[in-house]
Amino acid sequence: MDMAAVPLLTSSILLCSERESAILCADGRFTYRCAMQAHVISHDPDDRDHLAYLLRRAGYTVGSHAALEGLLSSWHERPGDILVLSRFELEHLEEDIHTVRGMTEAPLIILVDQASDGQISQLLELGADLVLPRPFGPKSLAAYTRRLLRRMGSIPAFTLPSIDLEDIRLNPSTRTVTCAQEEPIRLTQLEFRLLYTLMSNRGQVIPVENLIERVWGYEGTGSRELVRGLISRLRSKIEPDPREPRFIHTIPGVGYIFERNPE
Repeated sequence: MDMAAVPLLTSSILLCSERESAILCADGRFTYRCAMQAHVISHDPDDRDHLAYLLRRAGYTVGSHAALEGLLSSWHERPGDILVLSRFELEHLEEDIHTVRGMTEAPLIILVDQASDGQISQLLELGADLVLPRPFGPKSLAAYTRRLLRRMGSIPAFTLPSIDLEDIRLNPSTRTVTCAQEEPIRLTQLEFRLLYTLMSNRGQVIPVENLIERVWGYEGTGSRELVRGLISRLRSKIEPDPREPRFIHTIPGVGYIFERNPE
């Protein structure tokens, strides 16, 4: 079969909700209507209201929560793009981070009164994306949230539909892939972006240059070698035999195609 690169998806609405719709444009970029969802968690009601006000001023839809447990118990019904966890004491923060990371990979900003360099480093190692000591300015907070969302690819995973192809299923809300009857396998951000691009354009050959733009962004640091490395890692996770791929196929000199071969 003579496979040549074919045009990718033109502009199409991926998902419409009460809050926003994610649109995949012809150039492979995602744009959004309406605001992204931020969640603020703070035991102090005045602090909670102040942070919610700042984030609304920055353009976010904001959910306010007195406790982390309440937010995470309804996470699947009301997920978010970014979390802002405000604490006046460092006690229990390690447990809080573990709780968040057990549910979501959404960017997590922690606001603290005082913390040493060692304490901040520890919180970052545990899974926080940013530890911001008080005082801070509203413009700084808004800039940090935008920067983190850009770094995460600016694609809120929960706005993307799951892709179910019989014996392989990609779940954006948990960033996992499930093959046949096996347990779900967690993907890294880059692995997820690459696999989602391939699966959502299944049957189409995608040039390597397009994959670099979609996975790393137009100003990213992707390369052909990095794409090959990601493809190899994905094959090791989803292919029954990575040496004889059933799903991700290489088109020499062009790129890659996701096409399910019969057993």
